[in-house]
Amino acid sequence: MRSRSPLFWRGRSPLVLASASPRRVALLRQVGVAFTVVDPGPDRDWPGEAEPRHGVRALALDKARRVAARRGSELVIGADTVVVIRGSRLGKPADAAEATAMLGRLHGRTHEVWTGIALVRGQEQRTAAECTRVQFARLTPEEIAAYVRSGEPLDKAGAYGIQGLAAMFVRRVEGDYSNVVGLPLARLRQVLAEFE
Repeated sequence: MRSRSPLFWRGRSPLVLASASPRRVALLRQVGVAFTVVDPGPDRDWPGEAEPRHGVRALALDKARRVAARRGSELVIGADTVVVIRGSRLGKPADAAEATAMLGRLHGRTHEVWTGIALVRGQEQRTAAECTRVQFARLTPEEIAAYVRSGEPLDKAGAYGIQGLAAMFVRRVEGDYSNVVGLPLARLRQVLAEFE
């Protein structure tokens, strides 16, 4: 996709992103790294009663393993993101009604965004998790309804995209912004270095 960026990845293995997320693709393109994209297939269910930090790592590892099983010596990157508000997990909303309910829980409050990353090459594997705290402004029911009608919330954890229209709802971000978009670039670069 582009010439390799020695700042982000200095290894020899070709990189594969095991994700259908256009936001994760855009983030990797932003840092100028060469990679291919492979859809890992449907999302799996949350692993039992796992805490967010462990659940996102397990789901990211599952995605990376599914793709790595057919990619030989390539280095596969998997990722999974979940929003947590007052101990409850918010994944992708099933429909507009669920998106509206999720945004009603988030507005005026601070929530956590957890992303797990997993790297798999042959029998080697590493995982990590990143957490960012996001504070939302208070929203009226009319504002929530208008945002849901835009269609943006429907394929995103927590029913919002910080890189899109929802940027105007965010009062504060504590931690890695790219993590909220769906791929913590600084943590990913750190884990990639273990494969160089």
